[in-house]
Amino acid sequence: MTFNLSEKDTIANKFVAELRSVEIQSDRMRFRRNMERIGEILAYEISKTFEYEEVEVETPLGIAISSVPKEHIVLGTILRAGLPMHQGMLNIFDDADNAFVSAYRRHHKDGTFEIKLEYVSCPNLEGSTLIIADPMLASGASVVTTLKELLRYGKPKAVHVASAIAAMDGVDHVRRIFPKAHIWLGALDEELTARSYIVPGLGDAGDLAYGEKLQD
Repeated sequence: MTFNLSEKDTIANKFVAELRSVEIQSDRMRFRRNMERIGEILAYEISKTFEYEEVEVETPLGIAISSVPKEHIVLGTILRAGLPMHQGMLNIFDDADNAFVSAYRRHHKDGTFEIKLEYVSCPNLEGSTLIIADPMLASGASVVTTLKELLRYGKPKAVHVASAIAAMDGVDHVRRIFPKAHIWLGALDEELTARSYIVPGLGDAGDLAYGEKLQD
């Protein structure tokens, strides 16, 4: 399944609009906070798919019955761009385990690129609910490579991919390789350039959050 926040009129659309705006996104702190907000909202939406159980909670005046998630959640993200969105999800799933992957595009002179992984830290995923936060789902290559690597650490009961903005090509690519994965989006754009950048998109999420990096 694919869930797209922008298909409904909610406050999330304001946060996505500010992420895209060339004027507002120049404020790095606000950009990070808006990305964090999208992570929080998508985490709430994802929580609707969980299994729940009733527990008794003692209050100062008696016993209350509450319904709480049964899931063992693992939040994964791709460094460095995914950190603000990951933090938003961690604000909601505050007892989750965490996985981190360092992945980047290595471009070739002919315009093609490959995804290189340099660092992976991941808990046991067996029977867990795995949620991957990647703010820009462009070609889908980074998410697919990351998921293939993480699945070496166990078979989760469910896989969720959360992105602030995605291109249709990226969504289709993830669906082809992982047809059972659930995809959660802040917005969906149709166009992807020859160099696999989303249009209109928002630019480079990592640079906007943390400053421009030197290119090799």
